[in-house]
Amino acid sequence: MNTTTASSVPPSSPSVWRAPELSMRWWPVFLRNLLVWRKLALPSLIGNIAEPLIWLVAFGYGMGALVGQVTVDGTQVPYILFLASGSICMSAMNAASFEALYSAFSRMHVQKTWDGIMNAPVGLDDIVLAEMLWAAFKSIFTVTAILFVMLGLGISHSPKLIVAWMVLIGCGITFSSVALIFNALAKGYDFFTYYFTLFMTPMMFLSGVFFPLEQLPSVVRSVAAWLPLTNAVALVRPLFMDRWPEGWWVHAAVLVVYAVVAFWIALALTRKRFRG
Repeated sequence: MNTTTASSVPPSSPSVWRAPELSMRWWPVFLRNLLVWRKLALPSLIGNIAEPLIWLVAFGYGMGALVGQVTVDGTQVPYILFLASGSICMSAMNAASFEALYSAFSRMHVQKTWDGIMNAPVGLDDIVLAEMLWAAFKSIFTVTAILFVMLGLGISHSPKLIVAWMVLIGCGITFSSVALIFNALAKGYDFFTYYFTLFMTPMMFLSGVFFPLEQLPSVVRSVAAWLPLTNAVALVRPLFMDRWPEGWWVHAAVLVVYAVVAFWIALALTRKRFRG
């Protein structure tokens, strides 16, 4: 007869897909990243804003002289305004993704910073949340600098740019959450090539950043309509034009769903990685 009692059976490990266990302990982790980054803030800022500004000047003024006006929802707008309103969303995506990929992976895997933090009373869930919010902060920091340059160039002076700035915060949160999924799966830096090649690069050209979505085939437009960058651009571009976006709640809902689902998946995969 088997005399094994229930008390001798080892308890099963909690599911990695359980609800996030979050607290305010994410703040010291966020602050730690801020204090480290502060030493390199200026070079980091220059590096993050240089590329999008080159895109803006080269294509906005160069190609804009050839294209002239672009029709957006029946309204003619200068091409540089069309490009600026899309490229600033792309900048938010790039800045958040780079931080949540390369920098977060360095802290997690190479430098073992996460392991050291978990020796303190800070859980893995709080660390992942802090990394997501930190990447979003880096994104909005970059976007704010670009937005001031655009104001200086006179591309748009709409008071609704304040609302656009808040939308871009949400954009940074969304893309940092998505990037953390790849961070949890990566074995090395080369793995991130898949993210840029198969996800970010196609999305840049299918989300209405450089040309109106109406130029795309209907099948491609149907797919593009559900991409997070497409919905971010759909919210930000009318605000640059001093108009309120139509159906804004649909676009906002898409970004929220991407952020919540992606963060949950990233958290589960990170738990699984540290359990193994």
